[in-house]
Amino acid sequence: MPTRRHLIAAGVSVAFFPLPVAARPAPLRISLLGQALIKADLRAVGWPALGHFRRLLQNSDVVFTDLETVIAGPLAGQSTRPADSEVLHVGAPEVIDCLQAIGVNLLATSNNHAWDLDAGGILSTIDAVERRGLTYAGSGPDLASASAPGYLKGRKTVALVAAAAGAIRDGAAATATRPGVNELRRSADGALNGFDVERYLAAIRLAASSGAIVIAYLHSHYWEPKKSDTPEWQRDLARRAIDAGAVTFAAHGVPELQGIEYYRGAPLFHGLSSFIFQSKKPDGAYGPEAWQSLIAQIEIDRGRVARTRIIPVQLDAKGVVHDGSLVRGTPTVADARQARAIIDRVTALSAVLGHSVNFRPAAIARKPVLHSSAELRPE
Repeated sequence: MPTRRHLIAAGVSVAFFPLPVAARPAPLRISLLGQALIKADLRAVGWPALGHFRRLLQNSDVVFTDLETVIAGPLAGQSTRPADSEVLHVGAPEVIDCLQAIGVNLLATSNNHAWDLDAGGILSTIDAVERRGLTYAGSGPDLASASAPGYLKGRKTVALVAAAAGAIRDGAAATATRPGVNELRRSADGALNGFDVERYLAAIRLAASSGAIVIAYLHSHYWEPKKSDTPEWQRDLARRAIDAGAVTFAAHGVPELQGIEYYRGAPLFHGLSSFIFQSKKPDGAYGPEAWQSLIAQIEIDRGRVARTRIIPVQLDAKGVVHDGSLVRGTPTVADARQARAIIDRVTALSAVLGHSVNFRPAAIARKPVLHSSAELRPE
């Protein structure tokens, strides 16, 4: 067999190249949205920014929100609130299709409105979500199912562990024999129930031990007198979730933004406000802060958050009339002035937590972008 020396002697040019090194995989991108209080399909109402959001989210492996609506269907029970209640949140299955239209593929179903159509509403919502192939966590036909992680399989497996705390009415919490939400109860002294917390953390540990990227989620109605303040018990829960193996913690419930802090390199998003907020409460019931939101885009590299990007979102407080009803809270990407106000607010709220976060304008490469955004780094 000819050797390299023989080939060279024969005048044959030989080049030796190093074995190709496997390309480093692109980071996993997760987009965390505010909660979706959606009762009317925005595609029918008119959503000028739908295409814009679809483009913003199209490169995300995971697009997450909380479904702050119970889905009507054959399995649903009777309303647990008065029919004319301004806080009865019921939607048709098409509202899930609306969320899917912008890329949503991961849902939390643990919140204080999951039981608005009784235990059957829990099952009806789950049925509609499963029929559309979405991954969810936070409610189920029994407590074991409601507290279990939901696994979204893609380039990497992403797990969601979701729970609700506060404003969970009698009958809404899952038990060993009853459908409901995964509730974290609070004791008379204000501390969370230890058994509930351990169940929550055990689910995170289970998911992390499987190699999944874990998102820890809480929907809380244990609000502070000033709604934008983050309670100490929530901060403690978020840190414990990271210690258990989550890469980030996200919370909804308060219809306002709250501060962001970092713990062991993991961003804790204590309040992402609302991505869609179709509230029926009268004008003036909420201040301007309720119509401000953001999308947090995190990139996961080697099992940790390597980069965080913030996209400020502005909701329509005035609304439009559709089918004889006023529909408010439709999102648009904030313009430069609105974005500055939102970023300044989050910066101030984060400082209250004792954390300085540095927002810097996102790089613009070769062509202009159609939205304001900022990269978030701990100082």
